[in-house]
Amino acid sequence: MVSFQLVVHRRLRSRSRWRCWLVPGPTFCFLDPPTPYMRALLSIMDREALVDLNTAAIVIVNPINPCGNVFSHEHLSKVAETAKKLRILVISDEVYAHLTFGDRPFVSMGVFGSITPVITLGSISKRWAVPGWRMGWLATCDPNGILKKTNIVQCIKSYLEVSCDPATITQGALPHIIEKTNKEFFSNIVDMLRQMAEICYDAVTKIPCIYCPTKPEASMFVMVKLDVSQLQGISDDVDFCIKLAREESVILMPGKVLGIPGWLRIAFAVSPHLLEDGLRRIQSFCQRHSKHQ
Repeated sequence: MVSFQLVVHRRLRSRSRWRCWLVPGPTFCFLDPPTPYMRALLSIMDREALVDLNTAAIVIVNPINPCGNVFSHEHLSKVAETAKKLRILVISDEVYAHLTFGDRPFVSMGVFGSITPVITLGSISKRWAVPGWRMGWLATCDPNGILKKTNIVQCIKSYLEVSCDPATITQGALPHIIEKTNKEFFSNIVDMLRQMAEICYDAVTKIPCIYCPTKPEASMFVMVKLDVSQLQGISDDVDFCIKLAREESVILMPGKVLGIPGWLRIAFAVSPHLLEDGLRRIQSFCQRHSKHQ
């Protein structure tokens, strides 16, 4: 299936609140709002306006990296209905599905498989906390059998037969960790992330030049808005991150590299004392470069 040539010859096109990867063939529309507070406000009309004859699927990331937000049941239902109307499938990236800790419950896109075919992506590296293992899965939810009738399932299987396999040692360890990891391990990770998210959000609210629209609900990241007009000697988010690393040895990801200039991504999946120390350094850096000293 040519629609899985997503990694070949791609380029980024930004349109309002949308990001689309364009490949030589089908078009994939990514439902990934560039700012956290837009997480459930994507317009159905905007969505349909991006679709053309080459569009193969809507790709949605839920929970969202890098914003740390979770889509509501109502919003996902609208995505499914839109896909049905447009006669396309939905590909749902849910690698952070089990790392949710906010008030909004996570809902898998597969719930709407009877409305439109859904292919769900999962990963072992997030829930089992083994970054770099590069192992995951695809799950289809298609009670109407559309994916089989159109040979999409067979195309996926054919692709897997020619792809490089994960390292042998990780393949050998996989059955063991899936079968023998207890529930306490998973609950401890979620509790830790909830605590770290609270620490990060509370600290950021005390830094005048950084604004966090919403408290993280999932994953291990949060996006914050940077107001460079309050800083001297800082031109943009990239410049901020470079000088922060040099002066305070703290690494943040500039939003520009994610297609969201003027924002910063903070990773909070570290121990409390390291996170608190890093946030104090960020605050000190901002105070030192403030125009209102």
